[in-house]
Amino acid sequence: MICEFCGGKTKPKNVKRQHWLNKRLYIVENVQAEVCLECGERYFHARTLDALDEYLTKSHAVEECLSVEVVNFNQAMA
Repeated sequence: MICEFCGGKTKPKNVKRQHWLNKRLYIVENVQAEVCLECGERYFHARTLDALDEYLTKSHAVEECLSVEVVNFNQAMA
């Protein structure tokens, strides 16, 4: 596959993905993607994302829970 941002070639690789589903944020490890060898842009096949949604809606093992802060950067500029 060719990267649509820089024109570099991609190769299959397992990556860590931040994934929102039903207003919840998941950090999912070992998700298959095509990764550009030049700029690092990641592409996910629709079937991979569909499988990820299906997996997360069912009972699944949780490796770790993290606390995440949500901030509004616009308020910092006021």
